[in-house]
Amino acid sequence: MRIVTAAVMASTLTLTTVGHAAEGVTGDSWHGSEELAPRSTQSHMFDGISLTEQQRQQLRDLMQQARHKLPPVNVSEIETMHDLVTAQKFDESAVRAQAEKMAQEQVARQVEMARVRNQMYHLLTPEQQAVLHDKHQQRINQLRDVAKMQQDSPLTLSSSSTGSK
Repeated sequence: MRIVTAAVMASTLTLTTVGHAAEGVTGDSWHGSEELAPRSTQSHMFDGISLTEQQRQQLRDLMQQARHKLPPVNVSEIETMHDLVTAQKFDESAVRAQAEKMAQEQVARQVEMARVRNQMYHLLTPEQQAVLHDKHQQRINQLRDVAKMQQDSPLTLSSSSTGSK
């Protein structure tokens, strides 16, 4: 179950990241609203990189094409998961099946967005790619620091903090 949950969360993060990467370049919002998609650590993929107007236009065009190619978010699947979570009796097998189905849909979106990010990356000059690589390494190091802090101070729940007795 942890693997499925991690896959769904990673996919969601990836979609948010790519949407905001394009927004940072174009000013267009992938989701239409800042409130709908919180920023991630990779929210502005091209911050600090000077792009030519031609590159900006090419990135806009790629994102426009991607908007039409991505499979739509399946709201009914989200509603089904909500119904399972709020059901009177928890049905682990049904939740697992629903989570796996949703994860597969997320994987399809993530693959398509990776394809778009690859195309975007290859529009950059070698110098711009080097800057992007350096920025990526900085973010990875920050994430490693966060992961280390999380490992060093595990959260423990006592029965008094969960409200059960």
